Amino acid sequence: MKKILIIISALFAFTGFIAAQEKHNFELAGKDFLFDGKPFQIIGGEMHPARIPHEYWRHRIRMAKAMGCNTISAYVFWNYHEVAPGTFDFKSENRDLAEFIRIVKEEGMWMLLRPGPYACAEWDFGGLPGYLLKDPETRIRCMDTDYIRAVKRYMDALAPIIKAGLYSNGGPILMIQIENEYGSYGHDRNYMHFLKNYWVEKGISDPFYTSDGATPNMLKPAASIAVQ
Repeated sequence: MKKILIIISALFAFTGFIAAQEKHNFELAGKDFLFDGKPFQIIGGEMHPARIPHEYWRHRIRMAKAMGCNTISAYVFWNYHEVAPGTFDFKSENRDLAEFIRIVKEEGMWMLLRPGPYACAEWDFGGLPGYLLKDPETRIRCMDTDYIRAVKRYMDALAPIIKAGLYSNGGPILMIQIENEYGSYGHDRNYMHFLKNYWVEKGISDPFYTSDGATPNMLKPAASIAVQ
């Protein structure tokens, strides 16, 4: 009995050691990303789980790795997961985002997650739910009360999945994108700050980033959004 207890204790200790080893440090220092203190170059391939049959996720990720990529960049399409107002599906068909994140990790890849709320990506309404058009007075991608109420509901549903997949929690997600190409649409910095701060409020405080055209006017809305 004593030997069994010793073995069990050793297994728990080993499991704890593995878990500790899986946690990393990722940061921006000057013009370089540092991964566990060493320069790290992100070589990413874009892959959207909603567009790929679930059965092929692992195969596609392995193909990206074989091409020399070390990171998968993935959109999350809000209107694909909110199947009815207030009802979210993150489990059926190609919607099991947690599994996609798990497979990315199992294949030794890292991840940049792009949850919107607006995604574009040649997806219907850029990923925004169609019910936002029901009231012609509702304004999107800004601090409109009705829009923000819907955005919070989406972020509330998605946040636990993201948090579990962060590199700081042993997952593969290195960074979270705030909105998408917002400089081509608007200049509401309060809206951009709201998105970042709400993710932080939900326990997601890893580095954030934006994606915009390389002109001063397009970069302006994101100029005051801290990377960390």
